[in-house]
Amino acid sequence: MRQSQAETRRQNVAKRSMTKEAKQLTGLIAGLRESLEGIHKERTSTKLTGAEMGMLDERRNNLLLTIAALDDRLSAVQGLIDLGRPHIIRVH
Repeated sequence: MRQSQAETRRQNVAKRSMTKEAKQLTGLIAGLRESLEGIHKERTSTKLTGAEMGMLDERRNNLLLTIAALDDRLSAVQGLIDLGRPHIIRVH
């Protein structure tokens, strides 16, 4: 019985941890999308040199890759929560 309670407790802690991570990822992704919109506005609103356009394009591409990676992570975390299989992810 004690082992079952301990496992339930671990599952609850893991679920809270993963839910917190999902909220953090959602906020981070939203902030990066705002930055992406800012780059788009900057790119269209002013006359830029070729080098400046290239720099903005590079920043945009990096943001898009970062957002895609974070979206994948968020999807994985939400999937584990939905499946009822949360676990504490340890980063070494």
